[in-house]
Amino acid sequence: MLNHKAKKMEQIKKHIEVYTEANPNPNSLKFVANFLISPDNNSYDFESVQSTENSPLAKELFAHKFVERVFIMNNFVTVTKDEKSEWADIIPKLKKTIKNYLESGEDVIRKSQNDANEIQDSDPEDVKKIKEILNEYIRPAVEMDGGSIQFSNYNDGVVKVELHGACSGCPSSTLTLKSGIENLLKRFMPQVKEVVAESK
Repeated sequence: MLNHKAKKMEQIKKHIEVYTEANPNPNSLKFVANFLISPDNNSYDFESVQSTENSPLAKELFAHKFVERVFIMNNFVTVTKDEKSEWADIIPKLKKTIKNYLESGEDVIRKSQNDANEIQDSDPEDVKKIKEILNEYIRPAVEMDGGSIQFSNYNDGVVKVELHGACSGCPSSTLTLKSGIENLLKRFMPQVKEVVAESK
């Protein structure tokens, strides 16, 4: 208990910075903190206020009526807004909500989850190779754009993935999926015929 309090005090004392970074989805924006806010290397995608039981910060962000989706990973929060709101009007409100929450020292994510891209001993060799390629070549680029890609399954030459955060609903995500991810996987693994994005 004392350790938890000390950790909280240390967090409060820490100078917290939050800045924004644009990404290819015009309705999404990355709010980047100057320290890791997620407890692991996983991504957490919240599609509605009903799905926020694992993140009080996401719940607070959904209190803003213009917020349509919240995605949390590493040191950033990606917020997707509605079509009619202008970023210039809402960025200060979102920044304030995120900064105030981080300064409180409360956990951003209450409970960690397993990483879908983690290579398991029980995975077939093709699946291990796919996950390896996703983790090494594709995932870092997708994260730079405020989103994440997660392996879903592989069957008969078809790789299924889930796109989260800024990548979800992004106009350019289909192009990225086909011209980037699919081509790369095919180059490394000729047995891959197609990559498709599953919707949650």
